[in-house]
Amino acid sequence: MTGTTVCLGETMAQVTPADGEGLERSRELRLAVAGAESTVAQYLADLGHRSAWVSRVGDDPLGRRIVAVVAGCGVDVGGVRVDPDAPTGLYLKDPGPDGTRVHYYRRGSAASRMGPTDAERVDLAGARLLHLTGITPALSEGCAELVELLMERASQAGVLVSFDVNHRSALWSSLEHAATALRDLARRADLVFVGRDEGERLWGAATAEEIHAHLAPRGTLVVKDGEVGATEFAGTGRKFVPAPAIEVIEAVGAGDAFAAGYLSGFLHGSGSAERLALGHRLAGRTLRSIEDYVPADTLEGT
Repeated sequence: MTGTTVCLGETMAQVTPADGEGLERSRELRLAVAGAESTVAQYLADLGHRSAWVSRVGDDPLGRRIVAVVAGCGVDVGGVRVDPDAPTGLYLKDPGPDGTRVHYYRRGSAASRMGPTDAERVDLAGARLLHLTGITPALSEGCAELVELLMERASQAGVLVSFDVNHRSALWSSLEHAATALRDLARRADLVFVGRDEGERLWGAATAEEIHAHLAPRGTLVVKDGEVGATEFAGTGRKFVPAPAIEVIEAVGAGDAFAAGYLSGFLHGSGSAERLALGHRLAGRTLRSIEDYVPADTLEGT
């Protein structure tokens, strides 16, 4: 599959109050599918790119639902393994006046049992990009080993590595461990996405320039700063594009949508400003919704 973007990581069943109320008060819940890497794969497929998602799910209704939904978007799911001995992960959104809290039920999940042997199911032949996030190495030692192995294999195969820092503090044993591991992985990638708030929390780097100086990336770095905008550092160049003003309903999942938009522009050969703008436009779809993934069959209305 020439030009395929291969995305690897856990996808879970997502439960969200349908009325926007908190879990304690809501009378109706909605079941959806959400995962950082599969969301990127879904958006890329929507926008006309070839994409594949590799993971593990449990041999249960939620696992089957997830695979069917992702495949229904045109994503290649041939690399997904069904694990008969572990469940599919689950997480719940809990909206509130101070934002949305997320409650995870993923310990011991099928995806957390991934390891180096799963690399055999990652077909990099003809791939252009391998997209990973900092969530996967935090799931287990085996997952961390798998991410490092895939980065090495991608480099050897001439496949570009896209890495979204995506720091989830609840998954790491300590902030220090996360800071070191995520910094080292980011330095090995060709395209890196990181939130300005993540950079400050992890490395004490409070600005896009400080994050760039700290990471000293070998390739392109994109620093996202919420409603302010996003800055791309590529070689000696620097480009900032402000985020459009929109009414935010919920921010969960917007970073993955931004990454997908940016990567779509990159794959099309667009310039820096166009790539960043498309990232903002796609993120805007998620920000105006309670869903992590909002179908984008065309660019109209994004």
